[in-house]
Amino acid sequence: MILWFRNDLRTHDNAALAYFLEQQQPATSKKAIFFVSEKQWRAHDWSAIKIDFIKRHVNALAEQLLALNIELEVVHCDDFAEQITYLQQYCQQHNIKDVLANQEVEFNERQRDKACLDVGISLKLFESDVIVEKGKVLNKSGEMYKVFTPFKRAWLAIVRQQGVNYLGKPSPLAASQDSKPSSTPMSAAIAGTGISDAWPLASTVEQELLPIFFQQKIASYAQQRDFPAIKATSGLSPYLAIGAISPRYLLVLLMQRFPDILVASDSAEFSWLNELIWREFYRHLIFHQPALCKHQCFNPKYQDVKWPNNPELFQAWCQGRTGYPLVDAAMRQLNQTGWMHNRLRMVVASFLTKHLLIDWRWGEKYFMQQLIDGDLAANNGGWQWAASTGCDAQPYFRVFNPIRQSERFDPKGEFIRKYLPELAQIPDKHIHFPHQYLAKENLACYWPAVVEHKEARLAALAFYR
Repeated sequence: MILWFRNDLRTHDNAALAYFLEQQQPATSKKAIFFVSEKQWRAHDWSAIKIDFIKRHVNALAEQLLALNIELEVVHCDDFAEQITYLQQYCQQHNIKDVLANQEVEFNERQRDKACLDVGISLKLFESDVIVEKGKVLNKSGEMYKVFTPFKRAWLAIVRQQGVNYLGKPSPLAASQDSKPSSTPMSAAIAGTGISDAWPLASTVEQELLPIFFQQKIASYAQQRDFPAIKATSGLSPYLAIGAISPRYLLVLLMQRFPDILVASDSAEFSWLNELIWREFYRHLIFHQPALCKHQCFNPKYQDVKWPNNPELFQAWCQGRTGYPLVDAAMRQLNQTGWMHNRLRMVVASFLTKHLLIDWRWGEKYFMQQLIDGDLAANNGGWQWAASTGCDAQPYFRVFNPIRQSERFDPKGEFIRKYLPELAQIPDKHIHFPHQYLAKENLACYWPAVVEHKEARLAALAFYR
């Protein structure tokens, strides 16, 4: 028996690992495997910062597994096909009867797992990436919900009725010194670049940052979460994206501190739980609709829309030079840090699809290539929401005004000035769209707006109609 780690880089609340540890095995035979498949990762548009983040957590995982008398073998395979071939040969050579792993929801990953079974690998799959099992939250017709709010109600009812299948942390196992793996060549086998070092390891987050968030920040989360100049969000998305932190663990922590949270929908704390449920919604959705992994619009009437797709406008958006300060500051944050505030993700996605009339898939791909928390389900769901092509998306006639968004959520321009230092001296009342002020002062420190908001809004309405 061997344990295959994929998008579940943790020992804490890991279903496949828990089953693996329950089995009676000789201590010397406890092996786990992880495939470094950078060619495959790049084909899926994973960013360099996410890949480095994964490598750091694999190194940490190897150390944690040693305490459980499990040796992690890191194998470099270009793609999924090589993974299958390697596993098949490994199982034959070492007389491995079962391969244990946690499910992955994406289409290519599911096809890889099917191919493993087809070539005779006894692959036993568990579920460890969601709180409520995918396929269990269904409407009265036995289908996946197409609107978030009824999905949320049904999801909450299941959790209230069945509880949370939280597995906790495995205890280090007693074993003789001879049977324990003495060392692991992880630092040599999977060296990183260090570009993700600004993000601490998941173990540090669990021990130090999560308690601070629950004690000091969650009570004001609902009021402050939309203001990018305030560090009010949990910052957990990169850890959820690679499976370094369990969503079930987060819900258990929340319920321990706020026992009535599942019925207190008007509380500030519930607004944070709501974000976890949105994550569940999109993962359940992609489970039921695998075509979403293939660049298909959820709403089929938009599938063959002929987007203008101006490459110069797209590059202006990518580089943060649209002439709209909030949009440009957000894109600079993405390009410089590999992360973007959630409110700003909606703003820039709306701007690309509605103001510039560029296919949402272009933005989806660019985000995945930059984000440390790139996750196909959440990224696809967010982009199709903004573009009005998705499940329970904003209506096509809702076009975010980037100036108004800036005035509401960065009123003093603190976030803008952080990422657009060339506008540092612009007065607050002009910071959100400074062109008239710059012309009056005869300043040329900022590029002109690529479109005019009112004209772009009317063009978007006509285009979508």
